[in-house]
Parts: sequence; C-alpha cells; structure tokens
Amino acid sequence: MLTSYDPRTGEVVGEYASMGAGELTRTVRSARSAEQWWAALGFDARKRWLLDWKRAIARGTRELVELVSSETGKPRIDAAIEVTLAVENLDWVARHAERLLSRTTRLADRFRRDPAGSIAHLPLGVVGVLGPWNNPVLTPMNSIAGAMASGNAVVFKPSELTPGVGAWLADSWNHLAPNQPVLQVVTGDGGTAAALCRAHLDKLSYAGSGVGAREIAGLCAQSGTPLVVEQGGRGTMVVQVDARLDSAAAAAVYGAMANSGQHPAGVRCVYVADSVYEPFLELVADQARRLRPGADRQASYGPMALDTQIDVVRRQLRDAVSRGGRLVVGSPESIREPYIEPIVLTDVPEVSTAITGDGVGPLLVVNRVATMEEAAERVNAAEKPLPVSVFTRDVRSVPEFAGQLRTELVTVNAAPVYGVTGPGRIRDPQSLREFSRTQTVTERRGGDQITLGTFDRHPRRLRVARALFRLRHRV
Repeated sequence: MLTSYDPRTGEVVGEYASMGAGELTRTVRSARSAEQWWAALGFDARKRWLLDWKRAIARGTRELVELVSSETGKPRIDAAIEVTLAVENLDWVARHAERLLSRTTRLADRFRRDPAGSIAHLPLGVVGVLGPWNNPVLTPMNSIAGAMASGNAVVFKPSELTPGVGAWLADSWNHLAPNQPVLQVVTGDGGTAAALCRAHLDKLSYAGSGVGAREIAGLCAQSGTPLVVEQGGRGTMVVQVDARLDSAAAAAVYGAMANSGQHPAGVRCVYVADSVYEPFLELVADQARRLRPGADRQASYGPMALDTQIDVVRRQLRDAVSRGGRLVVGSPESIREPYIEPIVLTDVPEVSTAITGDGVGPLLVVNRVATMEEAAERVNAAEKPLPVSVFTRDVRSVPEFAGQLRTELVTVNAAPVYGVTGPGRIRDPQSLREFSRTQTVTERRGGDQITLGTFDRHPRRLRVARALFRLRHRV
C-alpha cells in the first residue's frame, strides 16, 4: 500500500495500491486496445474529447488545487498557478494538434532532383509518463496532453509523494470515457517506475533529477524503449550595470525561494556587475527578510518535501561558509525542519557545492563580477547547461551576450520559468512531435532524366543529366 502525506503536518492524504508487474502488464495491454480506438478517431474528434477533458479539469480546479497543496505542501496560490498553466496548455495542444501534425505535401523541384511527396506525424502507440513531485500537474500534463493529442494512449506513473494527483487526473478522464482507458494511472514506488520502463512501451517521458534520469535511461536501454528526458535545474541570473535593480532583485528572490526552492526551474546564483553589486544585494536582502515559510495561508512558501533535500541545503550552507562565503540573510539556525527560512550568501567560491550542487531549498548565492565576460565564464563552468536570465535595459545587446553562453534558454528581464524546454515545453510544436513518428511518402516523377531503381539508363538521358549537373554546380 502506498500512502501520501501532507509534508506540513505529517497527516495522511490518501492511500493507493502499489501496482505490481502483473497488473502493470494488464494496464499496458488495455492501453494498447484503447489506443487503436483513439488513433482512429482523427484529429477533429480527439480535439473535442480533449477540450471536454479540459473543461472537466477546469471545473474541478478547486479540488485539484487543494490536493496539490496537501500532497506537496506548496501554498494554494502556487498550486492554483500550476493547475491554471496545465489547463491552458491542454487547451492549446488540443486546438493546434491537427495543424502541426497532419500530413503536408512537398512539391518536387525537377531542377534540384527533389522527389514529390508528403510528410505526416503518426501516433507511436502507448506512451509512459513518469511525473515529478514538485510540479505534479503541470510537468506530467504537458507530456500527457502532447501524447494524447498525437493519438497515443498514456500510462502515467506519478511520484510516490503525489499519487493522489495522478489518480485525480486519470479519474477526470475516465468519467468522460469510462470504457476507453486512453489515460491510465499506475501508482507505486521506484519498483513500479522500473517495471514501466521494462514494459516495452513505444516511448517514455521522464522529468526529474539528473541521477534519476541516468537510472531511467539504463532501464529503458534494457527494453529498447525510446526516452525523452526533462532534467530540471535552477539556473543563473546575470545583472548588468544598466538593469532595473528592483525588478531584478524581485525576480532573483522569487526564483530562489518560491515553493521552498523546490521548483524545477528558477535561480540558484546571481552574478552582478561590480558597480551595482552593493545596492542590488541590499534589495535582495530586504525582500528575502520579508518572506516567511509556514502552513497557513499567509505563508510565503511551504515546507521541504524531502528530508534528504534538507540535508543537502544544510551541507551546502556549511560548505559555502567554510570556504569563505558570507551570510547576508539567514544562518544555520534558519533550517527548522520541515521548514527553511530564506538564506542569502555572497562571496561564495565557485567550487562550493552551493554553486556546483543541486539547486534545492530557499538558498540564493549573489556574487559580484568585474565584467560580463567573467559572468559568461562562470555560467559556462556549470557541469550542465542551465537556463540563464539576463537583466538589462539594453535588450538589443542580449543576443550577442547570449552567444557566449552554453545554454539552451536565455530569458530577458524575467526569471527562468519551467515549461519552455524539454518535454515540459508549453505551447511548443516540438512537444507534440516528440510523441509521434514521422512518415514520408515520396512519388516518382516520370520525367526524371536518370531513372533510379532500374538498369534502363538511356544515353540521351545521361547526357542531359550531366549538362544539368554542370549548369547547377558551375563545373
């Protein structure tokens, strides 16, 4: 039996069956049967079903928000924002799937020797989704919506910390289509996740830590299951000399402290131009001191959901101070399990785990840099590319600076936001095509000068082909 708890109070939220390999096999089999019906409906019918599901989720927002808040401990306002974004993305996916995935015709260019044909994006079959606990609705729903809009059935395994959220989403679908289990949920711990990886699905989507991603990749490799990974990670902010410091400070504090620093995106470290370092740090400290963790509605953020992450924050704080880092806000006494009060550090060496380790907990590092070139060097020293936020009034200069950075995402005058990279992308065509297979149909043209696929090579056609080749390539 799998039990979920409210991390704020330790009270039981719900109990769910922990599914074994046999039940998982039956679930996948029924999903394959439902997928045949779902894929055969076509885009227009699937759009109507998905929009009906969107409305059902929207009507149940209050209940779902309460469940998310109870299982994760995050404030209701944060849970409401997450549910709202998930509903909006489901609406977008349902309305744009046909335009992005339906068959398109490619005309031939006789001079360039391109064949005529068409390209379509077809369903894969059954897609597995492994969801995280920190964004238990938005993150998995992006993959679920994209997979279903593409014509696939989905088997969803939520985190063992938030099984109730996964069950709620599946139930909301099953109320609409009780005899067509296009979306099914399986609950359990890591053993259930491993069994899903070995279930020979057509694709699996995972969102979570780098360590978890490596484990899932190894399991999927054993069964030959294609895998798409979204590795979360709080990124870096760069504050240039002309930045609006109040806006930059507000974004830095929110990016570091929201959801107790447990968001899959946000800010871990800020590099500030030397000339504005002092006033920026003062603004950050002032805003951070106003925040208060707790379980009531007035709390700025909630508890840490995992004891292991509290230990990570404690070790990172100790490491930063032992290496010469200076505490601006907070102290070791700020860690009062299960809550951690805001912690702001400065002058932290780049080798400290507070910078190089996982960004968890409401801990923010603010370091000064002499030049933007130095800021770029420090950003690029990270083990893996993470989002970068640049605050400046000279927006036109950002692309040049971004070209120096080893990152896939640069946001301007805003903190990095989850949902713009990986399978968690919001309103991105690639998030739909990720869960489809491309099929190309080509057509032979009778007027080809060189007929491929036959030994009938007429000398006159060869001469014409040589002449066209020389003309095109100026030989």
